[in-house]
Amino acid sequence: MIDSILRLAIERRLLILCFIFVIVGVGVWSYQKLPIDAVPDITNVQVQINTAAPGYSPQESEQRITYPVETALAGLPNLAYTRSLSRYGLSQVTVVFEEGTDIYFARNLINARLGAIKSVLPPGLEPEMGPISTGLGEIFMYTVQAKADARMANGEPYTATDLREIQDWIIKPQLAQVKGVIEVNSIGGYNKQYHVMPDPAKLLIYKVSVEDVMQALQANNDNRGAGYIERNGQQLLVRSPGQLGTIEDIGNVIIAEHDSVPIRMKDVADISIGKELRTGAATRDGVETVLGTAMMLIGANSRTVAQDVAAKLEDIQASLPDGVIAEAVYDRTALVDKAIATVSKNLLEGALLVIVVLFLLLGNFRAALITAAVIPLSMLMTITGMVKTGVSANLMSLGALDFGLIVDGAVIIVENCVRRLAENQHGNGKQDLRERLNTVFDATSEVIRPSLFGVAIITIVYIPIFSLTGVEGKMFHPMAATVVMALLSAMVLSLTVVPAAVAVFMNGKIS
Repeated sequence: MIDSILRLAIERRLLILCFIFVIVGVGVWSYQKLPIDAVPDITNVQVQINTAAPGYSPQESEQRITYPVETALAGLPNLAYTRSLSRYGLSQVTVVFEEGTDIYFARNLINARLGAIKSVLPPGLEPEMGPISTGLGEIFMYTVQAKADARMANGEPYTATDLREIQDWIIKPQLAQVKGVIEVNSIGGYNKQYHVMPDPAKLLIYKVSVEDVMQALQANNDNRGAGYIERNGQQLLVRSPGQLGTIEDIGNVIIAEHDSVPIRMKDVADISIGKELRTGAATRDGVETVLGTAMMLIGANSRTVAQDVAAKLEDIQASLPDGVIAEAVYDRTALVDKAIATVSKNLLEGALLVIVVLFLLLGNFRAALITAAVIPLSMLMTITGMVKTGVSANLMSLGALDFGLIVDGAVIIVENCVRRLAENQHGNGKQDLRERLNTVFDATSEVIRPSLFGVAIITIVYIPIFSLTGVEGKMFHPMAATVVMALLSAMVLSLTVVPAAVAVFMNGKIS
């Protein structure tokens, strides 16, 4: 079979060489689609279930939320284990699935169980799944700050609450539209709230309970529709707007009547704009700020997504109030670019060193050029395979490539062909076409099996790496896959393109 392939490659040498353009075209197209990152993502297949429980102590969160949730998840298909975290006002359960489980299948399983989970939780608590991201999904961070002389429209300086409001209502919705961003988190500042603080003495005077206050606020904060009125072929919508919008609206809410006199909210309570209780803050250069974090969707290209987020943040800056600045403090692009620059430098220096050695040892410019051409062609074929198998370009996957191993088979074939062509030359230093083709076939056939066996043995050495599981597997599988694809590509090129190139270009006097 090997001889048949060799014969076909030599007889149809021009057709085989035309496939180089196909390899180059597909390789360049695949390079544009290749995911690029600094290191492999070693996060396992996991889904987080977060339940906000205001006022619950860590012990209550554990007993009434975390334990029932973990118990309800028992028996899920492909479930590996669960782990949990119970804090003040928060229960977080992380469900880890077996390797190879599709993340969307896992989330569908969790979503189907959420109905049963809600039935065992205290009323009013809503468990929610976390974003479709991983531990390496934090690709972009930025701060929202105001200059010292910046003022709002009312002349007051910006506070942490104002900056958080800008982050949540101006910046965050726009960044969430960037392709590949699954969520934008906010840290720092204060969430703006309307506080209604009843006075116990006034409640006793007017004979109103706290529950009456709560019911009045709920009942008087709603819009209602009442159909429409048709007039002269037009539909006039009838609405009853009752949604509260200002502190004055809240103060005028009627709670009850006392001797035909309405008791309003402002009669029994103090109303003001306040802040939500928080358990953390964000600072920059010793000054409190608001920090935003963009989370990347699983499987997205971190370098591309980070670049898009940075560009979008520049566009958003134009829509921010004067004196408010949104500035990046962490951009995954910088890390990825440095990692790729290191790999590119090493690969380029390694390739140039191999090429120089080939020119010195083979002693023939054309022979060295044919052998050196295997390096870029095998790289393009490897990149195509990486895109098809979902392997990203990073320090582990590209850093293990050895061009000396890649050209090993081609060196043996080309060197033997040069030797045989030089020995079989006639007195005028030439051979006719048929003699040259037969010489190339005989020379290649003579060493092709040892050459292929040598490359195959090196390839087999990497196969046990695929048996690794867990974190080790996620770390080293990309490396093994890339090296194996590069060696197999070089093997195919040595069997087809190299003999065809020798048959075409190694004519005339050979020395």
